[in-house]
Amino acid sequence: MTKRAELIKKIHHSKYKLTYISSGGGTNAISSLLKVPGASNTILETYVPYSKKSMDLFLNKKPDHYCSLNTCLSMAANAYKKCMDIEPETKTKYLVGVAVTASLATTYKKIGDHKFYIAIQTDSYTKTVSCILNKGARSREEEEELITEYVLSLIAEICSIKNNYPQHDENVEITLTNAERTWKKLLNNKINFVSSDKATPELIFPGSFNPLHEGHLKMRELAEKKTGMRATFEICAKNADKPPLTFYEIKRTLDQFTENDSWVMTSAGRFSEKAEMFPNSVFIIGADTLVRVFDEKFYSSKKDMISHIERFNDHNIHFLVFGRKVNKKFISLADIEVPEIIKQRCTGFDEASFRDDISSTELRLVD
Repeated sequence: MTKRAELIKKIHHSKYKLTYISSGGGTNAISSLLKVPGASNTILETYVPYSKKSMDLFLNKKPDHYCSLNTCLSMAANAYKKCMDIEPETKTKYLVGVAVTASLATTYKKIGDHKFYIAIQTDSYTKTVSCILNKGARSREEEEELITEYVLSLIAEICSIKNNYPQHDENVEITLTNAERTWKKLLNNKINFVSSDKATPELIFPGSFNPLHEGHLKMRELAEKKTGMRATFEICAKNADKPPLTFYEIKRTLDQFTENDSWVMTSAGRFSEKAEMFPNSVFIIGADTLVRVFDEKFYSSKKDMISHIERFNDHNIHFLVFGRKVNKKFISLADIEVPEIIKQRCTGFDEASFRDDISSTELRLVD
């Protein structure tokens, strides 16, 4: 038996179970794991969303870039989520989400870099590996082999099996983000939210803040002047329709805030859920987001949509609506057909009061 087969045999004899997702590269590692007897003890599911459409469906969103660390993190988060769905009786400390996304040598000369990203998501940490390869230094098979060595070493590490990372010339960035206790409790549904303050938020600004930018800060300032309340940034870490945030993403988001900022992290994906969690609140919201709140396609039926909207009345929720550019056109509250049952709960800032066309998505695309 080869050294690699021996390593994989030890992995298969461990208590750990994993879901493995790869796109653009990393499939050789799947093959290596599966061809050693005992794979059913380790592998819960493998999935290869190779086309862009397949990846969109897997993540339930269109990523900014298909081969990027951000996309790999979302893949790993979904992989870990699938582990919990498949093995609800297994202790979460033995479940692992593994993801690889790569852009490797192919049949034509690529304009961009040859690169790969690996993300590992467990119940207690997120680990990432990022590497830009020396273009033309390896064949496709040799690039795949390097990824396989990294993947097997990372999985072995989880299983407390000693196996060194591969040695090569390129620079490799490896990060490890350990979960704080409250983050774990939130993602395991033990608590509803984590907050920087003891006070219950009253003026709440939901968003991904990836990244936080000047437009967000201007909206906060205007909302605070309008209401006389202190604004709290709200980040949803666990959304039923999208991959949950990894610990890496949680830390990256929270690290943007200063000690003078107020923030709350929740598992409330829908505004109706946020309303139940924080009654008697005012929400700062973009016009583009409000349009989605009133879009029937995001609900099972029109009756279901109305039921969710009525919760804003039940919990005494108000909205401060800021104009946003949508499809090259600026829209404000006046352009939105708001249901009569909550129209009086919406106050708008028109284009003369506020306009800032910068978006987090555009900033990420520049990066």
